Amino acid sequence: MIIAAFAALLLGALSGCSAPTRAKVVSLEKPYKPAQTGARSSYHRVRKGDTLYTIAWRYGLDLSDLASWNNIRPPYTIFPGQSLRLSYPPKQAARPRPDNRPAPARPSAATAEVQPSAKTAAPQATVKPAVPAARPAVTEGYQERTELHWQWPTNGKLEQRFSNVDPSRKGIKISGSSGQQVVAAESGKVVYAGSGLIGYGRLIIIKHNKNYLSAYGHNRKLLVQEGAVVKKGEPLAEMGKNGDGRPTLHFEIRRNGTPVNPIKLLPRRR
Repeated sequence: MIIAAFAALLLGALSGCSAPTRAKVVSLEKPYKPAQTGARSSYHRVRKGDTLYTIAWRYGLDLSDLASWNNIRPPYTIFPGQSLRLSYPPKQAARPRPDNRPAPARPSAATAEVQPSAKTAAPQATVKPAVPAARPAVTEGYQERTELHWQWPTNGKLEQRFSNVDPSRKGIKISGSSGQQVVAAESGKVVYAGSGLIGYGRLIIIKHNKNYLSAYGHNRKLLVQEGAVVKKGEPLAEMGKNGDGRPTLHFEIRRNGTPVNPIKLLPRRR
């Protein structure tokens, strides 16, 4: 009996050890957090070759805002080493005048009450009111166009489309052949022609009116200079190669500094 009881007890212990036990499931996966992008600096130190247009383009700003924040008026001259604010300045008790001259002092009440007689009154100099910082106006050479009718800047296959979420796709890419003609998508004035913007190669930026700019990148040769007035369809450059070594035109349109989808503005291809 004792042996039988001991055997039964041992069998029960073994069956208890072999019974599966469900462990508590704990997720080790951390909650998703979007990747942190580097915050834009509050200032830009002007380097040789910079223009106010290229700085505004680099940071996705409206030229008029950038000029106003830094009290810069046409023709928007800047200098290497100059520090430019990239955001709206904080509210101040007295905002600086656009021409950097101190505002005239207001006369006191006592002074205002005392009026010199007509015989002794000295001739007073006419004080012109301060001129507010002007929004960038279209420069001489052509009349500002309110309505724009775009055309394709070159022929070729659409290799890359615009994206609102991918910062590397602020425009479209059109493939072609090396040396192929690149034309102005609308009439305007060339406000930049050079290779000072990283990632664009030889670049042309055209100002069409107070709202719209267009850009033409990865050119082999530029056919127009900064300041030139161009008409819609006029040759601007010869197509060059992108970073992958393929003949490509990078084309952008920006409204008030913000990239927009060129496909929505360009005519539908047949």
